[in-house]
Amino acid sequence: MLTVTDNALNAIRTALRNGIAPVAGLRVMVEAGGCSGYKYVLGLESAILKSDEVIEYDEVKVVIDPVSLPLLDGVTMDFVTNLDGAGFVFNNPNASAKCGCGKSFSC
Repeated sequence: MLTVTDNALNAIRTALRNGIAPVAGLRVMVEAGGCSGYKYVLGLESAILKSDEVIEYDEVKVVIDPVSLPLLDGVTMDFVTNLDGAGFVFNNPNASAKCGCGKSFSC
């Protein structure tokens, strides 16, 4: 199961509040690509599919498709702010390698 830190939840809440259209939740996906084989993809979702796994943190819904679910098992998603900027970061204990930007990994 994906774990979402308090910092990440606060960033998600802000994104959901600032969405132009009604938003059902934040979709977290893993797709082929990136410099290490897989990449994390985030997006505001207007609808939740029956096949989706939904993790609820109070009013925040994190949506994961069935293909991404095993690749996100044990992963912690955080939101950090530092001198390089701000953004979501992923700590994936299952990754055998990851790129320097932290947005891509391999298993």
